[in-house]
Amino acid sequence: PRLKLVGSRHPVIEAISRSAFVPNEVELDSEERQIVILTGPNMGGKSTYLRQAAVAVIMARAGSFVAADHAEIGDIDRVFTRVGAADDIARGESTFMVEMTEVANILRHATASSLVILDEVGRGTATFDGLSLAWAVVEALHGGDGRLRGLMVLFATHYHELTDLASRLSRVGNASVAVKEWQGHVLFLHRVVPGPSDRSYGIH
Repeated sequence: PRLKLVGSRHPVIEAISRSAFVPNEVELDSEERQIVILTGPNMGGKSTYLRQAAVAVIMARAGSFVAADHAEIGDIDRVFTRVGAADDIARGESTFMVEMTEVANILRHATASSLVILDEVGRGTATFDGLSLAWAVVEALHGGDGRLRGLMVLFATHYHELTDLASRLSRVGNASVAVKEWQGHVLFLHRVVPGPSDRSYGIH
């Protein structure tokens, strides 16, 4: 499994946006960069980055064009996603329960050839509970030498503590969405750069 996109774009957002879409690079592989922890500000483009990677894989497997200048898409059997917030109150399932059920489904059914995109796992409960769950999910997906080793993951989060996993797990890397502070304003550059972010600019 391998995913390398140069000048990657989200074709739907690019088509409907009034401003120019900022392309980005995506690089994942099963040996050295299996999991990327993506941090950065709200509205900075983390969710778009995750989705455009998944869309590229699905479009390529369907025989379509890929919205990128260059693409190398290896043997990926399925794309698993945990994004957005939804509930099913009529069945007694809160947003947190739906999230955990979807994560459990991914951990149960993903293979070493899957692509997983996770957006804000653990946000529906207390901070330390959510952080602990998110941390455990990353460790499980890393897989050690087990069934999930090699599975590729993009994991967007506001839990900056998760960036420490890059120094603890061999195939985990950090990336962040670039921000510029200028004259008291926060400017979103929509560029994904190496390394972690130190804050989310929520109060801003």
